[in-house]
Amino acid sequence: MADVNRTNGGANLLALRSHNTALVLDLLRGAGAGGISRLELAERTGLTPQAVSKITARLREESLAVEAGHRASTGGKRRTVLRLVPGAGHAVGVHLDRDSLRAVLVDLAGTAVAERCAALDLGAGAEAVVAVVAGEVEALAKGVREGGGAGTCPGPDTGPSTGAAELRGQAGMGAAGAGAGSFTGTPAFAAPGPDSKAPSLSPGSAPEPGAVSHPVSAPQTAVGSPPASGPLPGAAELLGVGVALPGPLDHTRGVLHRVTGFPEWDGFPLRDALARRLGVPVVVDKDTNAAALGLAVAGERGSFAYLHLGTGLGAGLVIDGAVHRGARTGAGEFGHQVVQLDGPPCGCGDRGCVEALCLAAVARGDLAEAARVLGIAAGNLIALLDIDLLLLGGRTVATAPDAFLRGVAAVLDERARRAGEQPVPVRAAPGEVADGAAQLVLGPLFGRADA
Repeated sequence: MADVNRTNGGANLLALRSHNTALVLDLLRGAGAGGISRLELAERTGLTPQAVSKITARLREESLAVEAGHRASTGGKRRTVLRLVPGAGHAVGVHLDRDSLRAVLVDLAGTAVAERCAALDLGAGAEAVVAVVAGEVEALAKGVREGGGAGTCPGPDTGPSTGAAELRGQAGMGAAGAGAGSFTGTPAFAAPGPDSKAPSLSPGSAPEPGAVSHPVSAPQTAVGSPPASGPLPGAAELLGVGVALPGPLDHTRGVLHRVTGFPEWDGFPLRDALARRLGVPVVVDKDTNAAALGLAVAGERGSFAYLHLGTGLGAGLVIDGAVHRGARTGAGEFGHQVVQLDGPPCGCGDRGCVEALCLAAVARGDLAEAARVLGIAAGNLIALLDIDLLLLGGRTVATAPDAFLRGVAAVLDERARRAGEQPVPVRAAPGEVADGAAQLVLGPLFGRADA
């Protein structure tokens, strides 16, 4: 993991204990298996050595960090090196597309240790969809199938797996996907024994229903709303669940708006419904924001836009290293900018939207036209935000990445040439929305306030 850009150091104030702990944890994560010494932690956070020692002692006590040997001596005392324990906590990330679901179990280092895919109909109704999501999360929390690992899906966010029915059947979920499933074999993580301690990184009372504390504390049942089936197995090490799906939606409250093509979801409190069902904190965000956050955590710097073309079209915006959601968390509805007056109708109710034009071109097999339209819209976005980089992803782009990269780049190159500017580079991105959704939970743990 790349280090987070640090314009602000730590502060030796009791009120900022959680903030300082997050700074230390993030540096431990960035150091990887090689580890980092306490002196280096002090130098890079601006904290005193005494403050660092107290923080690291607490992290070791909570099994979040361990000693990993010593640095070679340069004339003084050998420095003890500490490293993060990735398996000390996990988060689940879920990508809900219009016709499929992908869920991943991610450790503290951001590594996916298990995943599941299933077919899904977002229009089947809130009760049915919540049951499917809960069943897949419960299956991951119970453990992975022997020999299965993290390779059960055909590819990140590429659509439903041909083996989805088989997976649901083996999990004991039935045709509708409801109920708790389980894998056999080595558990991905287990509930702690009587002598173990769960991570508890911030003091205070239980979080608001469905909310994630800052940083994430050990999961607690939402106040006043116990889960229907009890806490998840291994919940002491499951920090929460991040759910990413098409917008628009209210990220702050976890409430959906009129999801394009599915107006029946308008006003549904998805975050709280899942938090009550699962008994752990839940965060809900747009799929594009989750993917953009995952890319930023993985090391993409500066200001960039991630364009996701799958069953719909949207954008995740990262400005100066932070995800930009806007005042009402509605930023990034890139697919619904009108580029053709009186054009074909769009599912949003408008006409001539980029999404409608792109998907229509894809449907008739004209990828060159789809890429051209996408490039024109991307040029508008670049002109408005003056970003450094454009990243393309999503299952439709994944079917012919070269065609989309060439087509979009050609439009941007021509536009830059006319303006006498250098074109903004265009690259393919993995677009692993589910992995990014897990970062919605893990981000605050490591000091990413934008998560």
